[in-house]
Amino acid sequence: MKRLTLLRHAKSDWDDPVSRDFDRPLNRRGEKAAMLMGQFAKSRKMQFDMLVASPAVRVVETLETFFQGFGQVLDAHWDRRIYLASSATLFDVVRDLPDSVNSVLLAGHNPGLEELILDFVPDDGASQSREDVEAKFPTASIAVLDLPINSWRAAKENIAMLASFTRPRDLDPALGPETR
Repeated sequence: MKRLTLLRHAKSDWDDPVSRDFDRPLNRRGEKAAMLMGQFAKSRKMQFDMLVASPAVRVVETLETFFQGFGQVLDAHWDRRIYLASSATLFDVVRDLPDSVNSVLLAGHNPGLEELILDFVPDDGASQSREDVEAKFPTASIAVLDLPINSWRAAKENIAMLASFTRPRDLDPALGPETR
């Protein structure tokens, strides 16, 4: 059994005048959400053998803040393929993981992460969490997938169980959708 935990970067700052999307930092709301999700992961005693992440600034800053809340830091394996990747590319990243690790934290972006979950988890009506992800996989959300495989190379569509899906707003309603 392999466990894949997906973390979408926290809310970024669209008001920051960076020249490249890759360089966009988090905003204060994003920092708060990343910290909260790290504290949540700690309270759930989540464990990770490996961290694979997009090197985009907003992912790097999400992880820095997440780990402050988590109380432990993992060395990241930065993989440029994750930046704005499609589900197909993310499947390649997952299949390239070393079999010596059983629990991986993968941090990246939408729409790829959402699509990956929807491709991994069968659409058979048995998972309310899958339906929630299909509605939206918000920033700083965490999805935990259990894959009944012994080798990451065996990762394929419709084999995973969505063990949990947690949004920042599930922990703090103030981090829900902004209303204007």
